[in-house]
Amino acid sequence: MTSSSLDAFCAAKLAQLDAAKLRRRLTVSDRRDGLWIERGGRQLLSFSCNDYLNLSHDPRVKAAAAAAVERYGAGAGASRLVTGNHPLLEALEAKLAAFKGTEAACLFGSGYLANTGITPALVGAGDLVFVDELAHSCLWAGAQLSKAEIVPFPHNDMDALEQLLRAKRAGARHALVLTDGVFSMDGDLAPLPELSRLCGDYDAWLLADDAHGLGIVGGGRGSARAFSPPPHVDLQMGTLSKAIGGYGAYLCASQSVVDWLHNRARSFVYSTGLPPASIAAAIAALDVIEHDKKLIEKPLAKARAFTKSAGLPDPQSNILPVTLGDETRALRAAELLAGEGFLVVAIRPPTVPKGTARLRLTFTAGHPDDEIERLAHLVRTRILGK
Repeated sequence: MTSSSLDAFCAAKLAQLDAAKLRRRLTVSDRRDGLWIERGGRQLLSFSCNDYLNLSHDPRVKAAAAAAVERYGAGAGASRLVTGNHPLLEALEAKLAAFKGTEAACLFGSGYLANTGITPALVGAGDLVFVDELAHSCLWAGAQLSKAEIVPFPHNDMDALEQLLRAKRAGARHALVLTDGVFSMDGDLAPLPELSRLCGDYDAWLLADDAHGLGIVGGGRGSARAFSPPPHVDLQMGTLSKAIGGYGAYLCASQSVVDWLHNRARSFVYSTGLPPASIAAAIAALDVIEHDKKLIEKPLAKARAFTKSAGLPDPQSNILPVTLGDETRALRAAELLAGEGFLVVAIRPPTVPKGTARLRLTFTAGHPDDEIERLAHLVRTRILGK
């Protein structure tokens, strides 16, 4: 039985969230085909999923997952350093390393587990971690767990970062710079060539979280390949849960880095290996991304069709924020669109900075063009009042 003081504490905190329009609640969501979703008895076309290529429901991906269950079972059975290192894990790591152009790769249970394991394994007390102020929560969590000194820098501001590196780098043993490759709430790209140059000039290591870049930008190979020539990124992290359509995460890096993580990344060492079905699905999805260039061009093309119709600036990725500022306004806009048959979730603090509550739209390969046009009209006329 929960103590009365604990219940009272949680109830009071929830009441505060309710009053601020910041409380979150779970809603059962039946994604029947990767596009349409049943929620609260309504059929809605989702513009809130990260399944950017709709591969979670691709017959080839599902068949690969089912075959892996039959061959290897439903779970890995243990951590990879014990008995959980089933053959599919090493096959996917080899494929990811080749895809990203690195010597090796290391799989993790999720993006959050990856970023809370990588940074503390590489830096600690006496080191510096420079973090873009809009970097994903798990990058910040990893930095905090490392016990290194955390130095935030203004979003994508390379002049500010260089000033901080110049002022602080000489007094520290090691330095690590953390950024998203494609920022999850704004959809803009990190200036990876400039970041890579600064890291080279100041002997810092660069980690780019490419969760939202793989399969979408850079010919499907991610944010580093969105630039020519591709910049050097020491630590190329990403997930298997966005464009790949499954679950898990990875780091692509040198062999020595990966070998070290096998020994010191706690979220790797002390976690059960990913299930065979998840790994087989990811291998099949990567095959699609490698060979179907027309498919990977569609999400960004559809996002740009939307912005053209809605009178908004061209996006850099298939993630598009419609910033409304006030939490109540964002919630009302989301409900308006739900009434018209669209699921577009309102994003509120602390996920985004205070005063920047928004609708976050994500465009996938399968979204019907006529529905994109209808959504654009609603956003332009009824939400933005243009």
